[in-house]
Amino acid sequence: MREWHVEHMQNTVTKYVKGLPENASGWEKRNHKKYGGLLNMCRQIEYDIKHGATLEQVCGMFHKIRNDSSFSELREGAGCMGRLGQVEDHFTKPEITTTIPWY
Repeated sequence: MREWHVEHMQNTVTKYVKGLPENASGWEKRNHKKYGGLLNMCRQIEYDIKHGATLEQVCGMFHKIRNDSSFSELREGAGCMGRLGQVEDHFTKPEITTTIPWY
């Protein structure tokens, strides 16, 4: 089952990074607007991490998308690297929390 979650995580990220095709149908556009955003995609990855994928695998996949030749056509798309950067920031940057004094 862990392998499935790792594969699902990779498919989710590549789908998000690839974006919506130019000749998308109305149905695809509606579904992308409803479910294709950064927040939904990050929720899916967090679900996969909860069920077997590790954070190291997530970071390794980001590195693989940036540097591996098998993802070269994915990197050529408009805005792809920006979307990948957004996802990387969500999973690699530490969250800054501020404490509010109780008094």
